[in-house]
Amino acid sequence: MTGIIDYNAGNIKSVERACRAIGAEYVISKNPADLENVSRLIFPGVGEAKYAMGQLKKSGFDTFIKERTAAGIPLLGICLGAQIVFDFSEEGDVPCLGLIPGTIRLFPPEMPSQGFKTPHMGWNNISLAPENESNIFEGINDGTDFYFVHSYYMAPEDESYVTAFAEYGGRFAAAVKKDRVQAVQFHPEKSGLPGLRILANFTQTKAGNPLFREGGSGNTSGESKNA
Repeated sequence: MTGIIDYNAGNIKSVERACRAIGAEYVISKNPADLENVSRLIFPGVGEAKYAMGQLKKSGFDTFIKERTAAGIPLLGICLGAQIVFDFSEEGDVPCLGLIPGTIRLFPPEMPSQGFKTPHMGWNNISLAPENESNIFEGINDGTDFYFVHSYYMAPEDESYVTAFAEYGGRFAAAVKKDRVQAVQFHPEKSGLPGLRILANFTQTKAGNPLFREGGSGNTSGESKNA
């Protein structure tokens, strides 16, 4: 069973639709006690880091997430949820959960003058890091497109945590992993079949799923982004 954390700062409906599409068993709750017995956690997020951290503390999810991940429960952070698993965010200058060493940084202010609008919004391909493979990218081709919306980017303390990179006015971490905590800057729930494959890999629901049959669309690429 997968638990989806609802802390009033998440893209809950889109994540729920994606989980339903892949046939994942899930429960959504604003109460940490309801998620005590799940086998993995999805931690979505949209909005501003300081507000999100305030909501986590108010609900008790800040302590819950730290305790459950320390106990070995896998966690997948998405977009803002990916960012606030780090130590600190420049967005509101706020300390975060500290599950992955590093800082969330604002894209350089000169980027628009160089032809790169911020926020970074739209489809962008990723480069997988072969030296740090992640199970969530099983069946995903190098160069696959995913959907991004962000003005801040993940800057891990150690590049060995990075499982995928993207380019936008320079290279940045698109996905990271430390122990059983994984985080993706893009929105898998808005990224067509490749995004569904990532969620299926994480929730372990791809077996027998016709979306991911061998030789079909399961070996995903950017061509399937409009699915």
